[in-house]
Order: sequence, then C-alpha cells, then structure tokens
Amino acid sequence: MFPLKDAEMGAFTFFASALPHDVCGSNGLPLTPNSIKILGRFQILKTITHPRLCQYVDISRGKHERLVVVAEHCEQSLEDLLRERKPVSYPKVLCIAFEVLQGLQYMNKHGIVHRALSPHNILLDRKGHVKLAKFGLYHMTAYGDDVDFPIGYPSYLAPEVIAQGIFKTSDHVPSEKPLPSGPKSDVWSLGIILFELCVGRKLFQSLDISERLKFLLTLDCVDDTIIVLAEEHGCLDIIKELPENVTHLLKKCLTFHPSKRPTPDELMQDKVFSEVSSLYTPFTKPASLFSSSLRCADLTLPEDISQLCKDINSDYLAERSIEEVYYLWCLAGGDLEKELVNKEIIRSKPPICTLPNFLFEDGESFGQGRDRSSLLDDTTVTLSLCQLRNRLKDVGGEAFYPLLEDDQSNLPHSNSNNELSAAATLPLIIRERDTEYQLNRIILFDRLLKAYPYKKNQIWKEARVDIPPLMRGLTWAALLGVEGAIHAKYDAIDKDTPIPTDRQIEVDIPRCHQYDELLSSPEGHAKFRRVLKAWVVSHPDLVYWQGLDSLCAPFLYLNFNNEALAYACMSAFIPKYLYNFFLKDNSHVIQEYLTVFSQMIAFHDPELSNHLNEIGFIPDLYAIPWFLTMFTHVFPLHKIFHLWDTLLLGNSSFPFCIGVAILQQLRDRLLANGFNECILLFSDLPEIDIERCVRESINLFCWTPKSATYRQHAQPPKSASDSSGVRSSTPYFSTECPDPPKTDLSRESIPLNDLKSEVSPRISAEDLIDLCELTVTGHFKTPTKKTKSSKPKLLVVDIRNSEDFIHVASFPLKGHVVEAMNISGIPLNSDS
Repeated sequence: MFPLKDAEMGAFTFFASALPHDVCGSNGLPLTPNSIKILGRFQILKTITHPRLCQYVDISRGKHERLVVVAEHCEQSLEDLLRERKPVSYPKVLCIAFEVLQGLQYMNKHGIVHRALSPHNILLDRKGHVKLAKFGLYHMTAYGDDVDFPIGYPSYLAPEVIAQGIFKTSDHVPSEKPLPSGPKSDVWSLGIILFELCVGRKLFQSLDISERLKFLLTLDCVDDTIIVLAEEHGCLDIIKELPENVTHLLKKCLTFHPSKRPTPDELMQDKVFSEVSSLYTPFTKPASLFSSSLRCADLTLPEDISQLCKDINSDYLAERSIEEVYYLWCLAGGDLEKELVNKEIIRSKPPICTLPNFLFEDGESFGQGRDRSSLLDDTTVTLSLCQLRNRLKDVGGEAFYPLLEDDQSNLPHSNSNNELSAAATLPLIIRERDTEYQLNRIILFDRLLKAYPYKKNQIWKEARVDIPPLMRGLTWAALLGVEGAIHAKYDAIDKDTPIPTDRQIEVDIPRCHQYDELLSSPEGHAKFRRVLKAWVVSHPDLVYWQGLDSLCAPFLYLNFNNEALAYACMSAFIPKYLYNFFLKDNSHVIQEYLTVFSQMIAFHDPELSNHLNEIGFIPDLYAIPWFLTMFTHVFPLHKIFHLWDTLLLGNSSFPFCIGVAILQQLRDRLLANGFNECILLFSDLPEIDIERCVRESINLFCWTPKSATYRQHAQPPKSASDSSGVRSSTPYFSTECPDPPKTDLSRESIPLNDLKSEVSPRISAEDLIDLCELTVTGHFKTPTKKTKSSKPKLLVVDIRNSEDFIHVASFPLKGHVVEAMNISGIPLNSDS
C-alpha cells in the first residue's frame, strides 16, 4: 500500500440484507449471512492500489449485519466545485476527465466496475488530483444483490441500468440473474458529471426520482443528448460556447446505446486527450516481495544527492503505509463504532419502538415501520489521528529509519528505548497491544523483509523476540525459505480439471475453522479449494488426507489475497515438519512418529509416562490429529499463530516438545484419572495456556539431546559440510535450527518393532561426546575440562562387570568415559 501522506482515513457503514433463519442452502447447511459474503469479497479490493483510487484498508462486521468500511479519504470533492455554481475551466475539465478515466481503466483491468460514480465520490487530494471513492461497493455487494438499497445515484445512472431495474435474488430461490453493469455504464456517469462541471450546476434538481428516470430513458428518442440536456436546464448558451474537443468528449460519454459508447480504456486513447495525456506518467505497480520482476530495478539515486532530502517531512507517521497507520490507530484506542456514534451515523432506537403490532406463531411479524437504518447512509466519517499522534509524540525520527547493521540490541533505537526494553520482557499478548512497541517492530520487520533474502539471518534473530501480527504472513514465508517466482509456479498448476479428491475437499472445507468470518465466506471456501487442489495436483506422490485443510488454514488466513504465497508456504512447511505424512500408506511414518513421541514423554516425565502406559492411554488414541495437522485441528487460529511463531524457528523435532508441554499442563488431571476419564478429557481438550506451552516447549527442546528425536522417516538432513570435526558451541535454539547433519557418529536407524520395545530414546555417539564435554578444541586436541562448579549434563552408566570396569578405568584410552558409574554389582529390582 502507498504511504498515507496528506490523505486521511474515513469510515462509512451500511447493512447487508438479512436472510431467513429457517432456510438452508442447496448443500443442506444454513445460509451464509450476506455480511460474511461481503466481507470475503471485500478482501481483493485491498490489493487494488492506484494514485487515482482511494485505498481500501479494512472492513469490520458488527451486530445485525452491520458493516463498517475503512478507506483512504480526502475532505474535498467535485461536489465542492459544483457548490460554487461556476463553470469549471475547460483545461481543468479535461484533466479531471483523464484522471477519472485512469482510475476507471485500472479498476476495469481488475474486473471492477464503479457503478456509484457521482461528484461526491470523486475526491480531490491536497494537490487537486482525483481519487475515486467507494469504487468497490458494487463488487463487494455482489452487484447490489446482498443489500436492500440500489447501488448508484439516480441522476448519474446509465439508461441501460435504469431499464434493467432493481432485481433481487437469493440462494434459496433459484432464478436467472440479469447481467451486471459493465465499464460503459461508468462512462455515462462520467459524462453527466463533466456536463455539470462545464455548466456549473447540478442536473435534474427540479425533478423527483421517478421523473428523472423517465427523462433519462426518453433520451433514446433524441438526436443530440447534449442539446436536450442543455435546453432542459437552460444552459444552451454555455454549451454552445464549449470548445469542440470538450463537446466531442461529452457526446462520446453520453452516447445513449451502450454498444456505441466507448469503454474507459477506449476513451483514454481518444485524440481529445492528446495534450493532457503527456502530462501524466503511466502508473507501474511496485514489485512485491515475491514477484518475478527485479525489486531494485527502479532504485536509482539522483545525480544531485541533495534532491533526496528535498521532500523530507517531519511527519514521519505520514510516510508509513495507510494499512500500518490504521493498525496503530486501532492499538491506540481507535473505535470505529464509537466514531460513527459520535457523528450520529449510528443511532440507537428505543426497543419499544421496534415492536410489531402482531406476530404469527411462525415468527412472521406485521405492523412495524420501515427501518431506515437498512438504507445506505452515504456519509463518510473522517477518523481522527490525534490520539495516535499524541501516543507517538515521544518517538524520535530514528525509530522510523532503524539501521539494520547496528547489532547492539534486538530492539530498534528510540528516545524511549528504556521503555521498549522493558516492554520486550512483558507477556506477548501485552506486547502485541502496545502501540509504540508495535510501531518499532513493524518498521524493523518491514525493512528486514524488503532486504530478504539478504537479511534472512537477522529476520530469524528478530523473530525469536516476537513477530508483529501485521508482518506475520511475510515473516513466516521468510522463515520457511520461500523464494523465486511463486506466482508463475502457482498459475501453471491446473486447479480446474476435476480430480477424485474434489469430493473430500468439498466436504472438509465447510468444517474447517468456520468460526472465522474470513475462512467461512464463499470467497474463503473458493480459495481453500484452489490452494488445496494445487497442492494435491503438484504432489502426485502424495495424497489428500483429512487434516490437510486445517494445515492450510493459517497460511490462507495470513495470505488471503495471495494464494500463491499461501501455497508456497504450505509446500515448504509440509516437507520440513510432516515429511511423508501424506503418503498413501503412511502407517509406518505415523507409527514411528508416535513411538518417538512416547519416548519423549518417558524422557521428560517418567512418572506420567508410566501412568499412561499402565492405563493403556497411548498416543495413538489422541496425538494423531495433533501431529497430522500440527495442532491446527486442536487450537483456534489466534493460538496457532503464537504457537507457530515459535514452531517455525525449530526443526522437525520441535512438535514433540509442544506435545509434551501440552501433556504437562494436563499432568495433574491425567495422573488422577483412568483410561475412560482421559478419553473424555481429550475428546474436548481443556483450555491450554499457549504462552506457557511455548515457553515450556523451548525449554524441553533445549534440554533434549538432538539425536533423541531421530526418525528414520524424517526429511533427509543435509550432509555435514564441516570436515574439521570442530563443533559449534552456539546454544541450541539460539540460531537457525536445521535438522542435524548426518555424520559417522550419528544414530543409525533400527526396525520399528525394536524401537517400540524401547521405553527411553537412544542418543548418538555425537551427542554423548557433546554432553560429556569431550569435544576437542583449540590446538591442544584434548577434552575440555569442566569447572568444579559446573553440573554434569549427563550421567553415564557403565553396565560392564566390575573387573572390566576397573580395568578400563585404569586405562582411559581403552574405552572409559570419565566419571561414568558402574552398577554391575547393584541389584536392579523394584525395591532398590
């Protein structure tokens, strides 16, 4: 999105039409509320960015099907020019026409038609340039089908739109829909607006709505629409004085038959704009992070470096994107509904005034007055940024431009650096609601991601502190190592040809995280379908298992408008954490995984492990959905986000630690209950403290020997590139944690039955050397010595008989580990 600059943010509200509660759709499920449908369609509008369009930012769903839309806003509009009741100069009319057509042309390329073009929806920025507002209303409401008011204004509707009339349909009443309005209807609306600017007055003000519509339809019978309109409004003299090129433009726009009327794209090529068009530079959308085009292609320094500082603005907040500003506005206490109530856009009505005169047993009511709140209130309320600016008044300019090479702190520098450092130690949920802290984290991650993959290591480092929610989607992609032309790859996959898996996908999607408004929308279902199908088609050696939809949900939610990135993240995630889980016959993979998980429980909590084994409550009964979906089937999305923020920083063994951490939170209840009670407990998993789960998972991960979680069917690790034998002393989980490379001292695979027979995990000779601190270092080539105060990391039990143990203890080079304990003479029974 573009920076906020001199623009403001505005909000307007409307109601979606209500649906009957006792009617189901063709699939037998309850009808999706129209507000949910609108919310899903709205999302694509956030991706349409152009200098001539007001940027859409957010949509909020309230009670009783109320929707509040937030978008870029400017206080001035063409309505203000018409209030002056003076004809606008002809060169300015041509510039306004060309700028409006620029916006319409860009919309049309994305399949959007305005249909509500009017003077008060053509805004003017501080420099007098056009910005089209509310251009997405027709699209998001399914061409007006999901609301109880018509889209458009009677005076500016094209004749073919009026002739079509208002048509309502619904999911439960099959009917043939009329064709939606096309781009040419906006050209007619533009023609009326330009006519008004030329004559300096609004048309049809003396006529009521029905007369206006009748008059517009009668224009089919006249030879010259321009003359008839001028005569009707007593401005024929002004029209006759118009330059020929302006008259030519008006006649083109106000061509009655749409088949002969030009589209915005065709009209822009007309010779009338030959001089005006040269004043404008064609718009090129900036390359995105994972686009195939070169992101640095347009990054050129001016010959005079001082030109860089020419437009420096002390209002640093205005240099941030409008999406970031709105996010911070919400954190600083911004409340959309409160803003609308203060401007009396939302009015409460006494409940007694809403009662019907009489009510039938089936719920049908009569005698209520028409609720005018269901109609469109076209007022846009400007959202004040005073509270946000006041909150950030102590944030210095250096916080908006952090130096990425400065490695002195995990936090960017600020005048309130001490407060930021203190905030970093607070619980995550508090940090995510701290305005100043989030500002610094967002700016830092934004700069790091723009330098991806060059700054990949620093992204990993900062992600270990926390990931700002606004940047989570791109940050996850960076952590998963997504690179390349992902859009070309995704577009090349056939997502339309029917395949056998289609039926199962259709059944699973309506049950996947449907509490979420975005994922439960028809648009969300369609995106789910395409991403899942793309994964199935592009992985012919794997199959679709139930649970894959849950695995897809977090990626789709975070990248709702970027299916290619959601698919790329999912394709990178599965091989890393769920390698071969989706084979047609995955029983050997699942069984090995659950066996290693059992050994992890025994390693970290022997008492709990013994109890679960005694009552027969094995991981096969509860843990398969955990690991097959990486806990997305168990937890809601807001918990998954925090859990996966940490999961993505670990290797493929980290899920074991999450599973053990969950069991430890339920430890007391599990130890106090038998098999049946445990089954009931896990059928509806109790509330889990995710922050505690994450914290304990990291501890378990760091305490677990790397080879203890070795699996034969894990993704093959990369071979060790360091042949010097010197091992890194960096603490585990403090840097990027790939799976350990294969060496001569690594664990060897054993048959599954043998693995199941072992209660505790094996570790490799490599880990034994590490944990006993026998690694050779420096030039001395001798084992490192521990200090007297250091605690041993490992107790080595030597099971050889006493004679052999004493013999080798006297000759360490014959296979003796220093400080090993011999227990050959100690009876190992239950009483010892």
